[in-house]
Amino acid sequence: MDNMMTMLSEPRTQLVIFIWLTVVGLCCLLYVFYLQFTRHHTLKLFGLKHKKERSRFSYIENINEKLGSLVSVSTNEINDKFHEAGIYDSRLSKLLLPIKYTLMIGGLAAIVSWGVYVGWSTEMLGVSACIWIAVTLIGPDAYLAIRKTALQRRLSDRLPYLLDLMGVCVQTGMTIESSMAYLADEMLGFDKDIAHMLRKTMNRSQLVGLEKALEELYERVPTPEVRSFTMTLNQSLQYGSSIYDVLTTLATDIREVQMLGLEEQIGKLSAKMSVPLILFIMFPIVILITAPGIMRMMAGG
Repeated sequence: MDNMMTMLSEPRTQLVIFIWLTVVGLCCLLYVFYLQFTRHHTLKLFGLKHKKERSRFSYIENINEKLGSLVSVSTNEINDKFHEAGIYDSRLSKLLLPIKYTLMIGGLAAIVSWGVYVGWSTEMLGVSACIWIAVTLIGPDAYLAIRKTALQRRLSDRLPYLLDLMGVCVQTGMTIESSMAYLADEMLGFDKDIAHMLRKTMNRSQLVGLEKALEELYERVPTPEVRSFTMTLNQSLQYGSSIYDVLTTLATDIREVQMLGLEEQIGKLSAKMSVPLILFIMFPIVILITAPGIMRMMAGG
């Protein structure tokens, strides 16, 4: 008992306890924000949202806006990043900055407490803190950027199937706008990414026109396949050519280009396999062949 009281009376132990209590308090505060957020969303789904509830939940939005103003990032920019990465739940985008800065502060507190407890130097604490700050600030954005690139590639790979479905819809008598709106609703159950892309394009076409909406689609998904789709569709709308023939021809061309790309990747495998072949097979064999002779020469000398 005396040893425990002596340990608690040390300044280093008191500092560690204070830091960990701060971390626990921040986690509790974040949990309260999360409960308020889920309650707001549930009430909104059932149409029971009250003015008081709106004012309570606005605390989270105000925190998000204030944190975003510190780094010159608006709520719309965060929403766009999440949508471009394939995360369409706006609730997660509102919690990004509070979670990011809470993790940064909690991690710094944990690093300082551990460093003080084990006796790290000031330089070691500074380097560890800088690394953690860089990870918490850059890590989520880097993850969203990776998801964005993967989503663009996935949308481009699935574009020929969308063109086939649009061609079938157009052949039945639908217009381009009506076929895109129909496919946006029908594809929501098994491909939410394409459904979201079509829905956003249709919403923008109602405001700025289909041609401008297609150009914005290419800006969101800047791949050669989407560029061919937007240019071909705009030319067909301007010059009045057959939409069905254009869609089917474009789908065939995109599939041929994708097949050529796949064949190119397969052809590069032989060159890539030569590196591990040399490192892990040729070098060990050379060593096994020459090692006995070298050892005999050294023993004879």
